[in-house]
Amino acid sequence: MREFLSLLSIWILPVIISFIIIYGVIKKVPCYETFVEGAKNGLFVSIKILPYLVAIIVSVSMFRASGAIELLSEKLFGILAHIKVPAETLPLMLTRSLSGSATLGIFSDIVNSTGADSYAAKLSAVITGSSETTFYVLAVYFGAIGIKKIKYALIVGLLADLFGIFAAIFVCRYFFT
Repeated sequence: MREFLSLLSIWILPVIISFIIIYGVIKKVPCYETFVEGAKNGLFVSIKILPYLVAIIVSVSMFRASGAIELLSEKLFGILAHIKVPAETLPLMLTRSLSGSATLGIFSDIVNSTGADSYAAKLSAVITGSSETTFYVLAVYFGAIGIKKIKYALIVGLLADLFGIFAAIFVCRYFFT
């Protein structure tokens, strides 16, 4: 099975690209011109979302540098101890909605400090996989198409992140303790 997955991972991308090109040729689509047009549109979208990306990166950096994560960690430590959630995971829970790269950095620190097989590492992995970078999604995707009224999407996104964290805690307590 391992050899099959290794072979599949090597060949899947070239096969997909070849299939798209062959399908385009069969349907008489000007493949190169269509590709260049898509690349142009992608460039315009990236220029259009640049201010939103800068805003979210600055906001996340300010949030981390302000010490707000440490302050919230201190305030919520008792609640986490009561429900048997490792304190190391709290910064990850707080940054997950803000930044994927910050979350991965915190996740890496948790794995390095507690070990890959620790409960904290397993819980962090499940939280990372079961929640989204809500603020990034709103800034980039809504900014790309010009949506300004994001109140309800923000509320639903944060509730989904909160539910994902609670579900991760429940699942990990069931499977790993």
